[in-house]
Amino acid sequence: MVFLGSEAVAAGLLTPAQLRGPRVANLFRDVYVDARTKVTHPVRCRGATLVLPADAVIIGRSAATIRGCELARAHDPVAVVAPLRRRITWRDGIDLRRTEVGRDDSEPWYGGRIAAPLRMALDLALNRSLPDAVADLDVILRAGLVDCDAVAALVAARSDRGIVSARRAVELTDARAESRPESKVRVWLELAGLHPVPQYWIEDATGRVVRVDLAFPERKVAVEYDGEWRDGQLWALNHDRERLNRVHGIGWDVVFVTQPLLSTPRKLVRTVEAALAAA
Repeated sequence: MVFLGSEAVAAGLLTPAQLRGPRVANLFRDVYVDARTKVTHPVRCRGATLVLPADAVIIGRSAATIRGCELARAHDPVAVVAPLRRRITWRDGIDLRRTEVGRDDSEPWYGGRIAAPLRMALDLALNRSLPDAVADLDVILRAGLVDCDAVAALVAARSDRGIVSARRAVELTDARAESRPESKVRVWLELAGLHPVPQYWIEDATGRVVRVDLAFPERKVAVEYDGEWRDGQLWALNHDRERLNRVHGIGWDVVFVTQPLLSTPRKLVRTVEAALAAA
């Protein structure tokens, strides 16, 4: 349960000293939760609704996390949009943007409002780097929260600041992506003029060997992000020597992308280009 500390004190439920004690945890200024409650991002969003005006809307990664796609970590700032003329007291932990939001762009959520799925997708695409925008859009597309054609139609009809980049992000989305790093790798390769196939099954004479993150089937080159945790286990072709040997045995090369390589896009592209050239 989240509550306003000032109201709890006024009602005689807690004392100011108790608000500073171990029984409660502070989420924002004057916003608290029982200390036994696990503080997740949706819990913080619920706390934010207590101090936001009625026409403020939770958007973007915060809205996606509330809807079941965990794009925001527990203590990330709550993403909020409010009308241009609305006066709001600034609070640490709330990332506030100013723009008009139509009433149909949001829906009630607890004591506040949350962006409707299409509006949520728009805010994930606007004014962000292409790899980040595409990665987040891929997640909500894969979860079925929005339809790609509907998002494309929305950005085509709008003229917001950053809309050209948002349209490009929507063009690059692919619901087959199974992780955000995979999406980012694909975007960097696409921007370099390379066009990998996501989630491709490599086969030998006995049938399917392994499904790789990205593939260039005509060159027999696969690209795997090395380090994803899936179903509680470290899963990457690099850690499955038997399958890796079978892949090499039928003439495929595999480029393993680690987080440091992903953080240096030019080197990433050169590495994949070199593998394609050698093939």
